[in-house]
Amino acid sequence: MDLGLRDRAAIVTGSSRGIGRAIALGLAEEGCHVALCARGEERLRETAKEVEARGARALSVVADVTKLEDIERLVQAAADAFGRIDILVNNVGGSFAGDSEEAWQGAFQVNILAAARATRLVVPHMQRAGGGAIIHVASIWGRESGGLLTYNAMKAAMISHAKMMALELAPYNIRVNSVAPGSTSFPGGSWWRRQQEDPQAMAEFVRQNIPLGRFGTAEEVANVVVFLASQRASWVTGACLNIDGGQSRSNI
Repeated sequence: MDLGLRDRAAIVTGSSRGIGRAIALGLAEEGCHVALCARGEERLRETAKEVEARGARALSVVADVTKLEDIERLVQAAADAFGRIDILVNNVGGSFAGDSEEAWQGAFQVNILAAARATRLVVPHMQRAGGGAIIHVASIWGRESGGLLTYNAMKAAMISHAKMMALELAPYNIRVNSVAPGSTSFPGGSWWRRQQEDPQAMAEFVRQNIPLGRFGTAEEVANVVVFLASQRASWVTGACLNIDGGQSRSNI
């Protein structure tokens, strides 16, 4: 199936490993050029090579998305390199334990504020291109209770932000959606580390919590994100799609 992404240009934040990397590679498979960003240069370059091996152009930008000037530099570099910005995937996120000022500030900066800033900055470029697609990578713990306190609150904020921006940007043919992954395992990720440390406990966790009987993969999340970024999802906006093997319990 042709997703209509050939020669489009995308920005994927946090794209050197895990879900972000899988999204970048999934877009590249469809012929979409990708601007990658992460704080670590070595892994970023490795992912860029993987993107280029799929026939797409890659731009690597070492950036910390908790800093406004870094996001501004990323967006401008992508626009300069590709001449347009059609897709933004706000994948960067993180969790901070506790109820301290530091935990709240950290969670706010890396989750919702980074996504809101990047969204605001790409909108003029998408307007000039005649439309675009923005996807926030949230979590099932933004749709219902679960996870750490600050993480839950900030992922819920990301889902809300995507919904409201979808309404504001619809007149410009800019679609905004979010995805809510469940427990997803990939090398180096938190669930993967727990599997290595205590496989029996993780097997029991899966048995009790995930009806499909296994952790998700980064590629499975990426498949949904690439669809939402594509012309095949042209009437989907303001939605939040679970990608969780049945893990979540909410009816909405």
